[in-house]
Amino acid sequence: MKAVVTVVGKDKKGIIAKVSTALYENDVNIEDISQTIMQDMFTMIMLVEFRSKDVSVQDITEILNKVGEELEVSIHVQREEIFTSMHRI
Repeated sequence: MKAVVTVVGKDKKGIIAKVSTALYENDVNIEDISQTIMQDMFTMIMLVEFRSKDVSVQDITEILNKVGEELEVSIHVQREEIFTSMHRI
């Protein structure tokens, strides 16, 4: 299963490292990533693939919410098919 992970917040050291580490530790692979800094705002979008059937979107959402609170950034996880359907014109 694939999902889209978005991260938005004030830029600070360690955002990419902590988010990618949390994904790695839960057997979630980053397939594509785009990140930019607009003035002092950090934005990142990742396409990820869940390799283990033992980890759900809800599990990763809870884990990344804790990372987001620690970093003071907003992190959202959405299944790829839902993301694609919502953004179709």
